[in-house]
Amino acid sequence: MLVTSTFAQQYRNLFLEAGHSQEEIDRKVNAVFDSLFFGKDRIYFEVGDSLGYVSDIKNKDVRTEGMSYGMMIAVQFDRKDVFDRIWRWGKKYMQMESGYFRWTCRVDGSSHAFGPASDGELYYITALLFASNRWGNDTGINYLKEAQYLLDCIQPHEVTMPSWGNRPARTVVQSLIDPTTKLITFVPGSNYTDPSYHLPVFYEIWAKYGQDGRSEFWNECAKASREYMHKSIHPETGLNPDYNNYDGSLMGSKAIIGDAFRYDSWRVPMNMTLDYTWTGGADKEWKVWYANTIQNFFYKQGIDTFVDQYNVDGTTPEKILGAGGYTKLRHSLGLVSTLAAASIVSDNEHRMEFVERVWNSSHQPYDDGYYDAYYDGLLRLFAFMHLSGKYRVIEK
Repeated sequence: MLVTSTFAQQYRNLFLEAGHSQEEIDRKVNAVFDSLFFGKDRIYFEVGDSLGYVSDIKNKDVRTEGMSYGMMIAVQFDRKDVFDRIWRWGKKYMQMESGYFRWTCRVDGSSHAFGPASDGELYYITALLFASNRWGNDTGINYLKEAQYLLDCIQPHEVTMPSWGNRPARTVVQSLIDPTTKLITFVPGSNYTDPSYHLPVFYEIWAKYGQDGRSEFWNECAKASREYMHKSIHPETGLNPDYNNYDGSLMGSKAIIGDAFRYDSWRVPMNMTLDYTWTGGADKEWKVWYANTIQNFFYKQGIDTFVDQYNVDGTTPEKILGAGGYTKLRHSLGLVSTLAAASIVSDNEHRMEFVERVWNSSHQPYDDGYYDAYYDGLLRLFAFMHLSGKYRVIEK
């Protein structure tokens, strides 16, 4: 099949549109990157001559989420040294016999999990394809070959799960993509999804650059993912749950994580912005509606006071999900950041106020001492990349 995918050739710089100089923007974006990766409160750590990892500091572990984000950031900033170190560390300590990566391990590389989380592989593959396009495949790592191996591994295949607690070892069939709906799983083999894992444009990148003979399938996955997001968003608030069924309905789970808008959900405004930006406006009418709806909801809550957890109808959840030993509703920097990124798509009268909140933000402990170097820090950096026009499809 002839692949005709085309991606954006221009990227908006909302900081420039807000009146900041390009010199000032460049300096600030680089400072946010340097602080997160090399500053006193960094989340990136180098090991020996060739390895490095990204750590969720508050949880004292390494996660495929952060590792794959780190690789995406490194290739965007043209930091081959950082990219290669993270990839090597992940392959050494996190990749399993199945080809999947265990979703978390300790900072010394020892394991305390035996299964993957689907968003890690999603970012790994896309970052590897970008690395192939930017640096070629003959500089020590064959990025394209590694991406193609993962593209093969995420297809339905038998996986032997080791014994865990009272559960004996067993063989199961796992697939990153649900074969029936063509939607990404929460974890390979599960029967539900996570709205914040949906990045349709990633599949279109795989279709164009993966060279794995599945371009038609990947384009179908992109289409299915966009259709699913329409069903997953509350029509009045623009909010989505952390997890839901493939048809977009709530799972009705009594667990604290599931039916409410919490930490995972923060990523959705940024993800929909990325899908819109990288494709040059795919599904434009709906995405503009979505960006306006969610920004208007949070603006009405108070642009400087909205909190970070809600039921999807906008009410306060009965239970609050804690993090890092703290349990509190707060005005979280990570959510402030993703809502600002949505200003690239929205056209409401308040959109630039969200942009200025991120521009003027600082990454400091909250008033109760809680500090999230990792998640708040990564989402803030991604927002600066988006809003400066520096977060791009890397083509050959």
